[in-house]
Amino acid sequence: MVRSAPHSRPAAAPVPGVVRDTAPRGAALAEKPALETVWAWLSAIPDPEIPAISLTDLGIIRDVAWDGDTLVVTITPTYSGCPATSIINLDIEMALRDHGIENLNLKRQLSPPWTTDWMSDTGRAKLESYGIAPPRPAGGPQHCPHCKSTAVERISQFGSTPCKAQWRCTECREPFDYFKCI
Repeated sequence: MVRSAPHSRPAAAPVPGVVRDTAPRGAALAEKPALETVWAWLSAIPDPEIPAISLTDLGIIRDVAWDGDTLVVTITPTYSGCPATSIINLDIEMALRDHGIENLNLKRQLSPPWTTDWMSDTGRAKLESYGIAPPRPAGGPQHCPHCKSTAVERISQFGSTPCKAQWRCTECREPFDYFKCI
């Protein structure tokens, strides 16, 4: 099995081309694409609950490997009951099939459990630009994602999704989500 470690790919480096990708989009490929190319395709898939970040930014794509002619994508959901898991799987399958991948195995891996430590720095920056305070080990946002003021207060431990809490800036008075540190 040819493997690619999830964190061994360069974060913003140019993606090498496909070994041979002359098939039209959606058609079967004559040869297997390079794993770096597959990672690039996966990096273009947005999270269904937070479309500002990709599935790879979120850190839930744990591994990509070829097992013979079958592409195996290992996914660790943010938590085992995450309602977006089936949509994520469907989005991955559709995107890879659009690139000509016919033999695909989506593997769910629950151990070790996902942690916000797996989120990329790029993903954290994208969250903040989107208006969501990124997770921090200290347990709360460092500052307001809108005005950058440090004068913030928690409104509720529960936000728009189970992985977020609702906060408010006392300077600009804007509410915002904080992505909980897990």
